[in-house]
Amino acid sequence: MKRREFLSGAAVGGVATAAAAASFPKPALSQGTKRLRMQTTWPKNFPGLGTGANKLAEFITTASGGALEVEVFGGGEIVPAFETMDAVAGGSLDMGHGAPYYWKGKVAATQFIASIPFGLNATEQNAWVQFGGGQELADKVYAELGCKFFVSGNTGVQAGGWFNNDINSLEDYKGLKMRIPGLGGEVVKAAGGNVVNLPGGEIPPALASGAIDATEWVGPYNDLAFGLYKSAKKYYYPGWHEPATLLDNFVSLTVWESLPSDQKAIVEAANAYANAYVINEFTAKNNAALETLVTEHGVEVKQFPDEVLNGLGKLSGEVIGDLANQDAMSREVMESIIAFRKQSISYASFSERAFYNARSLPFQWVSL
Repeated sequence: MKRREFLSGAAVGGVATAAAAASFPKPALSQGTKRLRMQTTWPKNFPGLGTGANKLAEFITTASGGALEVEVFGGGEIVPAFETMDAVAGGSLDMGHGAPYYWKGKVAATQFIASIPFGLNATEQNAWVQFGGGQELADKVYAELGCKFFVSGNTGVQAGGWFNNDINSLEDYKGLKMRIPGLGGEVVKAAGGNVVNLPGGEIPPALASGAIDATEWVGPYNDLAFGLYKSAKKYYYPGWHEPATLLDNFVSLTVWESLPSDQKAIVEAANAYANAYVINEFTAKNNAALETLVTEHGVEVKQFPDEVLNGLGKLSGEVIGDLANQDAMSREVMESIIAFRKQSISYASFSERAFYNARSLPFQWVSL
């Protein structure tokens, strides 16, 4: 396939958001090849998250005709997973792949870009980035980190988490040692929980050893691969804390600015492709994984009671509002999302929500 045709087809098929990739500030060259090192925050080749990073790298390498050659490293292979951003900004890595809330200790506004409890779903998040000013705001935030920002995947609505005890009221969060990142973690902390932030690869042993009492990770497809059912049997839904989680591909600004326009376009198209690939993979694989968890591993699927969700929703509004008011950049991002969320809720009552209700009616449908 010709290079121009390859790019055109991928850009149309992807979810247009943003992209990024690069090389060392002084890249290694071989016959015109610029070699770029990318570390993820995920275990290498991990389903959904790790495969999305691999697809990103493959697209860039193929579409550039090998002029950009991206090598992928899993979390911890070069530096510890949560030090990936520092390594990219410092030049020892060219690009990284993770989730924006991992960098909230550096720039607080990143956590609002990642996911907001009771906020936007994946489609709405993508729309906010592309048409609601999200890309421009994220670029502004990530410039503080010395990086160029691109959306590079989305988990969709996550699962509510793994517990050993029932959650019947907000009181049940008190004293609970739970791995939960981002703004959802801040809400659980406000409910009295002891919040722990761990990279993915450290979650299974922490849950197995009792170092944490509960955890959320992503959803059935990823959670099954991690074997979390071995240490907890109560699997709650819905994922109020992360109705959609945006994944980021971040590139050293030095590297990004060194790329010619055609290579920048390739990186952008690659991230659009990876963004679509990841959410499609989760959509295709989550239900079968959930059935496996229930039928083969005896997992008890439980829904958070409305009382708990109402309490968490109210608490979320208080916590998010307080955090957004702590710095101007966080407030600017949050005000933009609030406005977009309002219009999304309004239209969903006419479209998606109305259709889901109609699809759930007890009529007999196609029988083959």
